[in-house]
Amino acid sequence: MTFLLLATILPFGTGIILTYSQTINNINKESFTYNTELMEKGKEELTTYLEDIALMSTVLYRYTPFMNVLTQGIEENNKENMEEVRRVLAYVYNSRSEIEQMHLYINKGSDSFTNYHSRISGRGKNQNIYFHPYYRKLEQGETNYSLIEPPHMIYSYNGLSIIPNSEKSTVLSFHNKIRNVPSNDILGFMSIDINLSKIDGIVNRLYKDSENLSIVNENGTIIYSSNNALIGKTSKDEWIHAIQNNPHKNNMEWDSKDFSGVIFYEKIAVQDNSWYMIKSIPYSSLYKSAKETAYMNTIIALLALIVVLIITMVISFKITAPIKVLIENMKKVEQGIFEADFEIRGNDEISMLGRRFKSMVLQINRLIDQEYKLQLENKSAQLKVLQSQVNPHFLYNSFQSIGTLALKMKAVPVYSLLTSLSDMMRYSMNMREEMVLFSKEIKHTKSYLNLQKQRFEEELNITMNIAPDTEEVYVPKMILQPIIENCFKHGFSEKIGDATISISSYMKENQLIFIVQDNGRSVNKEKLELIRKGLYRRETMKEGTEQESIGLKNIYDRLQLYYGEKATLVMESVENKEFTVMVRIPVSLQEGVEGYEGTNR
Repeated sequence: MTFLLLATILPFGTGIILTYSQTINNINKESFTYNTELMEKGKEELTTYLEDIALMSTVLYRYTPFMNVLTQGIEENNKENMEEVRRVLAYVYNSRSEIEQMHLYINKGSDSFTNYHSRISGRGKNQNIYFHPYYRKLEQGETNYSLIEPPHMIYSYNGLSIIPNSEKSTVLSFHNKIRNVPSNDILGFMSIDINLSKIDGIVNRLYKDSENLSIVNENGTIIYSSNNALIGKTSKDEWIHAIQNNPHKNNMEWDSKDFSGVIFYEKIAVQDNSWYMIKSIPYSSLYKSAKETAYMNTIIALLALIVVLIITMVISFKITAPIKVLIENMKKVEQGIFEADFEIRGNDEISMLGRRFKSMVLQINRLIDQEYKLQLENKSAQLKVLQSQVNPHFLYNSFQSIGTLALKMKAVPVYSLLTSLSDMMRYSMNMREEMVLFSKEIKHTKSYLNLQKQRFEEELNITMNIAPDTEEVYVPKMILQPIIENCFKHGFSEKIGDATISISSYMKENQLIFIVQDNGRSVNKEKLELIRKGLYRRETMKEGTEQESIGLKNIYDRLQLYYGEKATLVMESVENKEFTVMVRIPVSLQEGVEGYEGTNR
């Protein structure tokens, strides 16, 4: 008994110490990984948003009447030109809720206009436009097309906007140069002042109360800070220079009188502007959860040790035999032999452990088989895409060139079709994502239907009823469009007159349900049963066999790989009237969300 107690206490005590140390290390590593990934996602989202704002003025180049106004000046057709200016200012202002003020300067005639809170000013003259430092920089720089002015108190351009003191707020200004493309001659300038609400919404998700996050430009001016009092001021933090000297890293440890901890950072490039997003986490905050977790694990381990000692003294001899059997099977598993060949008798704790062990071995076997099939399918899909790709960048550039030519020739439908085809190719060739938002699948399907609509014109009717809460659910990529394609391939293969396809989605009992229905040829009960048997059987269809269910079979197999029996694909048919496919996907098994390792393999 003494030997058994020592054999229990010594390894258990050593395990507690090792567990504490390992837990601290693992949680610290996870914290570094988590914060690095969080900053990268924040950088992508913020860059996309800022690029959208910076490029808002580019829509003007596609509006010929307004570009004519910039070229000719207001004096030509005064009344009509003034109306064009007001229309553009109103359109751009209403395109973004966070826009506080806009300023438009027309070089020919030195005319100046503003739009503050939908109040468009009258025509004003500004002979001293280049007294404004950012307009002067844009005029002097041949490559600078857009500059961002750090946060500042909103001001009236050329005294045209009436801004009460009670309404003055901090804004971020985007100053853009409007050129007479393709030359570099300046036609005018457009400035857009936005509030920081959208940036605040993006950045607020990237830090906790005990952490500090700031965005600074290349001059050290604070664009945004979790401490609102610092916005617009010059940063006094010593680590700014260290970050600028090491732009290719994403974190560093810092120890000084004012701060001791870890700094995570990302470089953000927007047009001709370089910013740094910096997140500083004190050691006390970074290691807090690790210490708490390790402490709890230690307490649990100590309690478990006490329980083990008591049980060892009471029933040690009783459990020796079944434990030996269990250990032998565990050794097989350690050697890679995933078989659990032993008989379980009784309902005591060891018997329950044996059942759990057998269940675990079976589960491991199933998961290994599933993972192998999934990897095999992914490799096969990647190979097919690589075989089908013919310099996608060349294709995209060609589509863009043809689309531009179509617009110039006023062939808008051709431009729309090229855009749909380009979107479909770009989406299908992107191999970086296995799980996507359902909204992306809807967008991809719409592009496909646009092409089919052009083909069949008024003979094809499409109805879509997509519940908004379903668009944010992650689903396997290419799960919807192949079902729609199946409608055209089989449902409308013989005729297309008065064809209707209905697509709907909704949430029910924590499941995403989407339904595709067409009024095509459909099938009779006997053929429907054959399709179902081919769909639900586990064997993969032989390559080359022509079966109507091949597309649905692929979708069903992928659902089984991702979700097992918790996902379903159901088919119903009314002969010569309609064919319906219903897919259920569990939301609780959201692969691709928050750390699921199957998203990017």
